[in-house]
Amino acid sequence: MLFPTVPKPSNPMKTESSKLALLTALTLAAASASAADGTAATTWHPNSLLDAVGYAALFAGIGVVLMIAGFKVFDKAVAHVDLEKEIQKGNVAAAVLAGAVIIALGLIIAAAISG
Repeated sequence: MLFPTVPKPSNPMKTESSKLALLTALTLAAASASAADGTAATTWHPNSLLDAVGYAALFAGIGVVLMIAGFKVFDKAVAHVDLEKEIQKGNVAAAVLAGAVIIALGLIIAAAISG
């Protein structure tokens, strides 16, 4: 054999990503159904400083959780190397890739949260 074949790693994220896709689809369907019936949506406009701080903390927490989850999904599903271990070994390219992923996820999550 001229070129040895490398076994493809099993991907346990396929079932997790399909569960996540189903949950997302059901959530979007429920949201569009409630918007279609003409009822007024809940507003997120704060009435006081305490409300504003609470909403900011809530959305910051949601954003951080989504960033961590998104990075873990990227690390396991897309990149076929463990980025965290590569960064600890001093691999600058892995660190640049991880930084780019985190910035991209941050922009997407910020746009989604702000509406």
